[in-house]
Amino acid sequence: MRHKAVFWDMDGTLVDSEPLHHAALEAALRELGIEPPADLQERAIGIAAGPLYEMLRAEQGLSLPFEEWILHKYGHYMPLVADLVPRPGALEIYGELRAMGIRQAVVSNSDRLVVDANLRAVGLSHPGMRSISRNDVIEPKPAAEPFLRAAYLAGVDPADAVAVDDSWTGVTAGLAAGMRTIFWPERPMEGPSGAVIVNSAEELRYELGL
Repeated sequence: MRHKAVFWDMDGTLVDSEPLHHAALEAALRELGIEPPADLQERAIGIAAGPLYEMLRAEQGLSLPFEEWILHKYGHYMPLVADLVPRPGALEIYGELRAMGIRQAVVSNSDRLVVDANLRAVGLSHPGMRSISRNDVIEPKPAAEPFLRAAYLAGVDPADAVAVDDSWTGVTAGLAAGMRTIFWPERPMEGPSGAVIVNSAEELRYELGL
């Protein structure tokens, strides 16, 4: 392992929460009388709550104020957290890096409430755990700020860190932060220029030097 730190996206990267988020999103919209578009899941992956809300307002006529909308969606999401599972192989790699003394952090576009609930659900809460939520930054991914904040908290130069993410949004942020950035999508696809693409936990282990 030639890098000093590894910074992980959460939803879709460390935990398999994207189906839960999508189910909650669709249920929340339908309860408001809005039929979700067929491509909503694909378009929503990796997008922070604010931009997603604006998209739903512009395209689907969502009229709730932002804070009311967030509470409404969380009312559908939180009961599903008990069914959350890790992405296969991810927590094993996290644990191995931790045992080696590699500094790590979770860097998410989700709300702090969701970050903490998800990490507890899969047993990934421990003393000294570093995590960045959308509440901790001014500009969420695809801006560099979340990953740069992780580097600051971990006390490493961004050039000495690796960012691992499953979305174009997150990978764009990692590249913008000047980090070696690994794109681990949930299904094979092309990634942004400059990213290292892996399609399995075994490939990820190799790229991390394990």
